Amino acid sequence: MTTPIPTPSVPAPDIVRCAYMEIVVTDLARSREFYVDVLGLHVTEEDENAIYLRSLEEFIHHNLVLRRGPVAAVAAFAYRVKSPAEVDAAEAYYRELGCRTERRAGGFTKGVGDSVRVEDPLGFPYEFFYDVEHVERLTQRYDLYSAGELVRLDHFNQVTPDVPRGRAYLEDLGFRVSEDIQDSDGVTYAVWMHRKQTVHDTALTGGNGPRMHHVAFATHEKHNIIQICDKMGALRISDRIERGPGRHGVSNAFYLYILDPDGHRVEIYCQDYYTGDPDNPTITWDVHDNQRRDWWGNPVVPSWYSEASLVLDLDGNPQPVVERDERSEMAVTVGADGFSYTRRQDDDGVEGFKLGTQL
Repeated sequence: MTTPIPTPSVPAPDIVRCAYMEIVVTDLARSREFYVDVLGLHVTEEDENAIYLRSLEEFIHHNLVLRRGPVAAVAAFAYRVKSPAEVDAAEAYYRELGCRTERRAGGFTKGVGDSVRVEDPLGFPYEFFYDVEHVERLTQRYDLYSAGELVRLDHFNQVTPDVPRGRAYLEDLGFRVSEDIQDSDGVTYAVWMHRKQTVHDTALTGGNGPRMHHVAFATHEKHNIIQICDKMGALRISDRIERGPGRHGVSNAFYLYILDPDGHRVEIYCQDYYTGDPDNPTITWDVHDNQRRDWWGNPVVPSWYSEASLVLDLDGNPQPVVERDERSEMAVTVGADGFSYTRRQDDDGVEGFKLGTQL
C-alpha cells in the first residue's frame, strides 16, 4: 500500500458537481462527426483547434472540450464550485497538499473564467471554477431534439492503483460514497462517490493508473440509449459499441459503453437514484456477485477492465502509469473466455451472492 494522503488543515473547496471534461483528440474532424453527428451533442463554439460541446439541459458554456493534439489523452476533469471564493479554497487546499497548481484569471478554456488546475495526489488533472459564460438551455428547443438525446453530463470514472487511498482523499475533499465493490478479504476494487444528489460525480476503478476510464452522459430514458445503438448499427460503426446495452447492479442505471475514434470511452447512462439525504446508505457489493456490473448477468468484456485513456500533467505531457499492486477485479472475476460469472460459496456450501448490506 502507498502512503496515505494527509488531510489539509485548510477547508476543502465546496464542489457542486462535475461540470466538463477536456480531452485531446488526434483528428478533430473525425471526433466532431462522432460527438456531434452520431451522439448529438450541441456545438457552443468551435475553431480550428477546439470544439466546445454541451448537452441539452446545460446552461454553462460546455460539458466537453475536444482539443486537437498529438496524443489522445485527458487534459482536465473539471468541477464547478459554489462561489468564486471556493476557487481560492481549492488553490490553498492543493498547495498545502504539496500539489502543483496553476491559476488563470481568464480560464483554461473559452467560456470559463477564473479557475485553478492541479495535479492531484493521484496524478489526475483536476480543475475548479465558478465563473462561467451562460448559454441557452435547450430544453424547449424541441426542433433540436434527437431520439437519442444526451441531456446532461453525469460523471467521470478514474482508474487508480490504490482505491482505498483515493477514496480517503476524495472523502476529505467532500465526496460521499454511494456504493463500492469489495471481497471477503476487504480488498476494495471500485468506489462510487458524489457531490450532486445522484450516485456519483466520479468513481474510482482499481487498475493501472492514473487513467480515465470513461466520461458519462445521461439520457432521459433507456429507449434513448437503444436508439443510439440502432443509429450506430445503421452507420456501420457498431464495432465501437464495447459493452451493453444493459443494466448495472451498482447504481441501477441502464448503460451503454462506446468508444470514440481515439478510443476514449463514453458511457450513455440513465435511471440511477437519489442520494441527497445525509444518511443515504452505502451499498457494498461482493466482487463475486455477477450482477454487480450487469444486473442481467451478461459478461464484462476484458477490454473494459484493461483499457483506459492517458491523462496529462499541467505541461500537457502524459502522466506515467503505475501498476496496481493488489489483485485486479479482472484477474479475480474474468476467465479466459471473457465471462465473469462467479459465485461465492456460502458457509452451507450453497451457491449464492451478497447484495451489499441487504443480506
